[in-house]
Amino acid sequence: MHRWSQLFIPTLREAPADAEVASHKLLLRAGYVRQLGAGIYSYLFLGNRSVNKIVAIVRQEMDRIGQEFLLPALNPKEVWEASGRWDGMGDNMFRLKDRKGAELCLAMTHEEVVTDIARKELRSYKQLPQIWYQIQTKFRDEPRPKSGLLRVRQFIMKDAYSFDIDEAGLDLSYQKHDEAYRKIFTRCGLKFVAVEADSGAMGGSQSQEFMVYTEAGEDLIASSTSGYAANLEKATSRPFVIEDLAPSGDGTPELVHTPGFRTIDEVSAFLQSAPQHQIKTMAFTAIMPSDSKIGAERSVVVFLRGDHTVNEAKLLAIAGAAELRPMTPEEIATVFNAPAGYLGPIGIPAAPHPKKPGTLVILDAALADRTNLIAGANQAEYHLRNVTPGRDFKPTVTADVRNILEGEGCPIDGSPLRLGKAVEIGHIFKLGYKYSKSMGASVLNRDGKETTPIMGSYGIGIERILTSAIETAAAENGGASFALPAAIAPFQVVVTITNIGDAALLAAGETIAEDLDTAGFDVLLDDRDERAGVKFKDADLVGIPYRINIGRGVAEGKVEFIDRLTSTNKDIALDQVVAELRKTLSA
Repeated sequence: MHRWSQLFIPTLREAPADAEVASHKLLLRAGYVRQLGAGIYSYLFLGNRSVNKIVAIVRQEMDRIGQEFLLPALNPKEVWEASGRWDGMGDNMFRLKDRKGAELCLAMTHEEVVTDIARKELRSYKQLPQIWYQIQTKFRDEPRPKSGLLRVRQFIMKDAYSFDIDEAGLDLSYQKHDEAYRKIFTRCGLKFVAVEADSGAMGGSQSQEFMVYTEAGEDLIASSTSGYAANLEKATSRPFVIEDLAPSGDGTPELVHTPGFRTIDEVSAFLQSAPQHQIKTMAFTAIMPSDSKIGAERSVVVFLRGDHTVNEAKLLAIAGAAELRPMTPEEIATVFNAPAGYLGPIGIPAAPHPKKPGTLVILDAALADRTNLIAGANQAEYHLRNVTPGRDFKPTVTADVRNILEGEGCPIDGSPLRLGKAVEIGHIFKLGYKYSKSMGASVLNRDGKETTPIMGSYGIGIERILTSAIETAAAENGGASFALPAAIAPFQVVVTITNIGDAALLAAGETIAEDLDTAGFDVLLDDRDERAGVKFKDADLVGIPYRINIGRGVAEGKVEFIDRLTSTNKDIALDQVVAELRKTLSA
C-alpha cells in the first residue's frame, strides 16, 4: 500500500502553454512526466509505474514465443555499414565519435546487431527458428519533436527479431507475433485495428501496423465495413467513376492557348472543365541506393488525375529509390524542355523498363483507361485537349501511385472507405533476406549446403501504448481528465479519506486500504490533509480507474464506489469493498 502523503505526485491545475495534444497536457498535469529538453522526458513515479506495468504485460506475452536479450544502444559504424544503412538513415541517426576518433551511433533499431550475433553464432538449420527480443531505450534525432511522448528523441521500444530457415518458417514467426501483439494490446485495454502498412526504411515483403484511432494521430488509416484497413501509405481503392470529356476537333491532341493559367484549378476554370479531366504532372529526382545499377540519381515523372495527390511511399517503392526531391528548374528544362506550370506527358522519352536507364515515367492506374484528358503541352502558356494515355504517350509503367480519397470504394467489396487519424503502437515486418544476406549470415540446411536465413522484425512503442490509452480516455471525458485501464494504471484503486481529522473516517480508510492491499490489489491511500474537493480532482487527474470515497456514509457502514471507466457510482457496505472491486475487475 502506498500513501499519497509520502509520495511525489506533482499535479498541475493547468497544463503548460506549449503542451499540445490531450495526452501531452494530461501527462504533465497528472505528474507522470516532466520535460528535460525537446523530445526528452523524465518519467516520474506515476508515469514509471504505468510504463513498468506495460512492460510487464509485453514481457509476459513475448516470453511465450521468444527469448529476451539486452543489446547495446551504442553501436559501432561498421555494423551499420555492413547492412548499407549507415548512410541510408540520414540525419535521423544520432552519430558520435569516441576519444580515439572511431565513429559510433545511438541505435534506432537493432537489426544489424542481432544479425551480427546470428552470423557469428548460428551454424545449422537445427538451431532455427530463433526469436530474440529486448525492451530497451532507443534514440532518433527527430527534427520536430512534438505531441509529448508521441514524437520524441528518446523512447522505450520492445523490438524482436526472428530467424527462420525458409519462408514457411517466417510465416509462422510472423503469425506468432501477430497473435502476441493482439493479446498485448487487448490486455492493455486498447481498442486497436491491424492494418496493411508500408515497410519503409525497414524493407521486406510484408508489414502490418497496429493502430489506435485518435485525433492526435499523425497517420491516416483507410477502413471500410468489409474489414479492410490499411495505412494511407499502402491503401488502395476503387476510384470514383468519371465520365470522360467529349473529343474536340478530330479527337487528336489539340493545342489550346492558356495565357497565365498554370495550376489545375486555374486551367479547369479557364477551360470550363473539372480537375478530374486533367493530367497532373509531378517531376522528381530520385536519390538511388548505393548499390543501384541505374546510378546515383534518376529522373522520375508521375502523371496523376488532377484531383489526386502522389503517395510518396508507393512512389519510392516503384522507383526503388532511397529518397525523392522535387526537380530543380534546370532539371525540369532538361527533361521537358519546357517551363514548370505547362508540363505534360507527350514527347517525354520514357525508360523502357523501371530497371533500365532513362526517365522513369509512371502513369497512375486511375488514368489507365481515360480518354480526352487535358494536359500541359510542354510549351509556355499552352495546354493540350484530347490527350489519351496509351495512344498519345506510353509510360514506363502503369501503377497505383496515389493517395486514396475518402468515400472511394473499398478494394474488397466497393463499400465507402473512411479515413481516420491514428497512432501506431506496433509494427511487424517480414524483412526477408535484406540484412542476413547483406551481412553474410548463413547456416547449413538439411542437405549440408549453406543457405541464408530469412528474417522478421517486430516492434512495439511502450510509451505509445500509454499515450494512446490516455488519448482515448480523454476523448471520452472531454479532454479534462482520463481513466486508464486497470492493467496499466499506476494504481488500480485510490481510497480517498475525505477528512483525515475525523477519526472514524481515518480508521475506515486505513482498514479498507489494508484489506485491498492484502487481497492483492494495487492501492493508493489518499491520506493527505487536504479538502475533499482537491482530493477528488487529483484522483480523477492521475488516471486511476476506481475510487473509494470514505465520507459521511461510514456512520451507516457504507462507502462510495466510483467506476471511472463506466462513469458510474454506488454506495456499498464497508465489508464488500474487496468483493466489489474483484467483481468489477473480472467483468
